[in-house]
Amino acid sequence: MPPPVHVLHLSGATTTQEMADLSHLYARDCAAACADPSRWTFSFVDLAPDGTWRFPASLDQTALAAAESVSVDRAVARLVEMAPDVVIPQLFDLPGMTHVRALLDLLDLPYVGNPPHVMALAADKALARAVVAAAGVAVPDAEVVEPAQTPSLSPPVVVKPVDADNSVGVTLVRAKAELGPALDGAWSVAPRALVEQYIPLGREVRCGTLELEGEIVALPLEEYRVDPVNKPIRDASDKLRRDEDDQLHLVAKDAAHAWIVADDDPIVPAVQAAARTCHQALGCRQYGLVDFRIDPAGQPWFLEAGPYCSFAEQSVITTMAAAADIPLPALFAECVTAAIRTHRTT
Repeated sequence: MPPPVHVLHLSGATTTQEMADLSHLYARDCAAACADPSRWTFSFVDLAPDGTWRFPASLDQTALAAAESVSVDRAVARLVEMAPDVVIPQLFDLPGMTHVRALLDLLDLPYVGNPPHVMALAADKALARAVVAAAGVAVPDAEVVEPAQTPSLSPPVVVKPVDADNSVGVTLVRAKAELGPALDGAWSVAPRALVEQYIPLGREVRCGTLELEGEIVALPLEEYRVDPVNKPIRDASDKLRRDEDDQLHLVAKDAAHAWIVADDDPIVPAVQAAARTCHQALGCRQYGLVDFRIDPAGQPWFLEAGPYCSFAEQSVITTMAAAADIPLPALFAECVTAAIRTHRTT
């Protein structure tokens, strides 16, 4: 038997505790769900918003609190000494998805998932939609607006920060009087706002893609609860919540909020074809994930891309893969092996 592969879980956040808590939520789930001592040896590195790094024994609260905080230069030296076979990036803030992955490239450490330039492209909603539109995917009319500028599009429109996640700062504007406050809300999160023509419902779905045996394979769709009157768009309340103990929880992970679309549903072929095109156009590696709005005629419209997977039981791509008879341990093994193999050949 070959020795177990040394897998390093890289968690935390460089920006806010909220983003660190989100990372820990997924990373703990991944470490528990994918544990297999015969195949993997897990170790952990955690980044804190104060700029320090920790090397905890695990990701539970006690271990995180007990771990020594060290400066970045000491942490990088220790990371090099550890020499993991592969890294699983679990950071969801923009610096974590870009700068930290670039550091892994600089240190010549293989990691699972998309490289920093793909993460940066996907995070910029205006750039991502321009790229997929050039590849032939339908996108709503839209414009980027900076403070002191006035959009030319007329309501109904959706106003969103150009580079924010989890629907923070997103507002549906039905009347001109609502436009100013919506723009101010988006600008409070990011320096630019994307004003996008509202696509009537319809439905809202996501489609994940995997690279398997040299092919881009589209996974079963996940659909989200929306309706024209009470929930015309998904907002921040549909993504995350904190309980009375201030613990972070995922919202859209039950049958009342999200479900897998049947393979014979008539929208599936067009959405999967568009998802494969987006994967290739954005330059995704190993996997991709795209959100689509489906209009009443059944036409899919690109909304945004979020090409990351935490390999947690609750991860979207994990759920889609399971519906395609790819259980989480097999998905994890496929992506870890692919990351190591790709690194060795480049």
